[in-house]
Amino acid sequence: MNVLYVYAHPEPRSLNGALKDFALRHLRAAGHEVQVSDLYAMNWKATVDAADSKEPPERGRFDPSHASQRAFQNGWQSDDIVREQEKLRWADVVIFQFPLWWFSMPAIMKGWIERVYAYGFAYGVGEHSDRHWGDRYGEGTLAGKRAMLVVTTGGWESHYSPRGINGSLDELLFPIQHGILYYPGFDVLPPYVVYRAGKMNEERYATVRDGLAARLDTLATTAPIPFRRQNGGDYAIPALTLHDDLARGEHGLRIHTR
Repeated sequence: MNVLYVYAHPEPRSLNGALKDFALRHLRAAGHEVQVSDLYAMNWKATVDAADSKEPPERGRFDPSHASQRAFQNGWQSDDIVREQEKLRWADVVIFQFPLWWFSMPAIMKGWIERVYAYGFAYGVGEHSDRHWGDRYGEGTLAGKRAMLVVTTGGWESHYSPRGINGSLDELLFPIQHGILYYPGFDVLPPYVVYRAGKMNEERYATVRDGLAARLDTLATTAPIPFRRQNGGDYAIPALTLHDDLARGEHGLRIHTR
């Protein structure tokens, strides 16, 4: 398979750096073609601004969405954005690895999403009618591809349990897995999570490494998270609310999985 590895950590000698290096060796040894977007090493520009387009400066205010749409449609996108979009088109699987900082991904990776997911590429696509509300949440440009998170966190697993102080990790990752990955069409695999990242010895690292290897070996066969398709009949259109007869009496993020 073609695997794109999108990675965000500023220190190559960190636990994240070791896991990333191991994952790349393991994937290549298994015969996969691999491309890497090491965002800190690339000095990736994380901010969205008018420099993302080669369009002559427009008069008036800068509208990020409309500028992104025009740039994508007319071939005016900056070269770094185009290169990353080409990697996404090439990939069968995309792995995003990052430390969980302040309950989310590092800003540099969020900036990669905001710039690479251009209007017309990852959003704003498909028919909008009373039967179909855009190609998204299970449809879209990236449909048919798989994605997985590799996440490290300093907290204990119990801290991220359903009754843990930090909240359920499944819910904390929902904006990323559902809103960033499933939205443009990815089949999203369950994440590989490493807890207590700052308390790592050689024995525990070997266990973590072997667990990651097992997940990498099953990228093609692991069942994805069963998110509901937006246009699959579970939601009223255009309200985009779950039909009353589904998950009756339930609320919260979990109603969006089957």
